[in-house]
Amino acid sequence: MQNDIDDKPARPARLEGLTIRAATPADAEEITALANLPGYRYGTLRLPFQRVAETRKWLDEASAGSISLVATYQNQIIGNGGINRFLERRNHAAAIGMGVHDDYRGRGVGSALLKELVGVAYNWLNIRRIELTVYTDNDAAVALYRKFGFEIEGRLRDFAFRNGSYVDAFTMARLKR
Repeated sequence: MQNDIDDKPARPARLEGLTIRAATPADAEEITALANLPGYRYGTLRLPFQRVAETRKWLDEASAGSISLVATYQNQIIGNGGINRFLERRNHAAAIGMGVHDDYRGRGVGSALLKELVGVAYNWLNIRRIELTVYTDNDAAVALYRKFGFEIEGRLRDFAFRNGSYVDAFTMARLKR
């Protein structure tokens, strides 16, 4: 659908009724289906054909100081994210990861998840530093992280093997203000 002003595709509408909640083991099948979507997987380190048993194990064996969230819309999981606190001398820091359903990108799901993850890190876990890695060609994700105050701290060359070739990633972080 085109708009009349500049012939660019119209931006999809934000989702009304989007809910962010804790992930549970009962969500394993839906999270696995999400992780197996080609666009979702393309931005992560996940391999194709993830099994429900792997997801269930990950949900069942969450480490202390980790939080797993899902974004739901019309009773369907359309995104997930998590935060994992580091241990010992790095217990002031945590890593986050997240992904959004291929059909719901650009509709505020990533922003909603990231807002909750940052809020939990700063307001409940007393995290001072949040870290992440993102593929350098994932412009939308880099823009989202920058919008939330993350800064690029470095480039990881040949970070991962994806779809037949090596790809670089940025390491990004945000410090509590």
